[in-house]
Amino acid sequence: MIFYSIIGIISALLIFFIIYINFNPQFGGRINRQELKKLEASPQWGNKIFTNQSETKVDISIRNLPDLIKSNYSGRKLRGPDQVLPVQAFDENTWQQLNTDFHFIWYGHSTCLMKLSGKNILIDPMFGPDASPIGPFRTYRYSKDTLSVIEHLPPLDAVFLTHDHYDHLDYKSIQKLKGKISHYYVALGVKRHLLRWGISQEYITEFDWWDQGQIGKIEFTFTPSRHFSGRGLFDRTKSLWGGWVFITPEQRIYWSGDGGYDNHFREVGQKFGPFDWAFLECGQYYKLWTQIHMNPEEAVKAAMDVNAGISMPVHWGAFTLALHNWQEPVDRFTTAARQHSLEIATPPLGTIVHKGNIKSINHEWWK
Repeated sequence: MIFYSIIGIISALLIFFIIYINFNPQFGGRINRQELKKLEASPQWGNKIFTNQSETKVDISIRNLPDLIKSNYSGRKLRGPDQVLPVQAFDENTWQQLNTDFHFIWYGHSTCLMKLSGKNILIDPMFGPDASPIGPFRTYRYSKDTLSVIEHLPPLDAVFLTHDHYDHLDYKSIQKLKGKISHYYVALGVKRHLLRWGISQEYITEFDWWDQGQIGKIEFTFTPSRHFSGRGLFDRTKSLWGGWVFITPEQRIYWSGDGGYDNHFREVGQKFGPFDWAFLECGQYYKLWTQIHMNPEEAVKAAMDVNAGISMPVHWGAFTLALHNWQEPVDRFTTAARQHSLEIATPPLGTIVHKGNIKSINHEWWK
């Protein structure tokens, strides 16, 4: 009798789990046969998953799990700010009237609004309050009410997505952005998530590494990074990841996307550099996943590899996704950049930035 009761409980839990995955939109779209056939045609596909240019591993095992758990419960107060980080309100008049070839607003982590050659571009629109929306443990944002920022944004000519992780592709943000976006340019395999969320197919274009496109005067290319992807238990590395290069007659912009340090930075620099601006992942690193996230010194090295004129650290300032002090990425990046005489930008959240105001916004606001 007890045996059958246990079997019944396990079966009920399994059915609940399957229903939860199938009906919770956060998991995104599923891979059907047609989708799989498309993914398998990519040169990056190998052994049933997408692969990096170099062998890449995450060193989390039973052997080092106790140390990871212990580290997770020490120094927790320093991993996030002791007060809410303010986000400057969007100033539409200033945004529209600025007479520059390029200006932008960073909203923390990897979300950035750009105006390039007259086009409004949004990268990795994660304005949501939680980077772990389906997990038992939440990852709350350092700032409040950031979803409301979307209501004040101008019409967007394009959204560019680097990969499908929750801290870069946010369901609530995509829902709130509907009606503002002319087109989505996404990593190969990410289209299925947007389709499930109600975005029409004609508004989405997928890109493999080195694929190119154009909007007005802007030529753009999807470039490699050293990372992984996935939103659920069964789609790990079943969509691609990468960065973006934007080139106009006046500007060359590089957005690294997430990933560990590797030879692709030198390759991008040789193909498309030198760059006027480079936005480099710099945060959420840890000794057990050094191959999929750069530390600040590696980010500075990447800036030199791509020959960046002005470099900016991103992937920090919004969420605690690793065990370091929340201020550590920008502090270490700033120190390393100074040692190599690199010009950098470290703007407060929500601030309009252009080449002419870097000195005035480069104060250590995070302190």
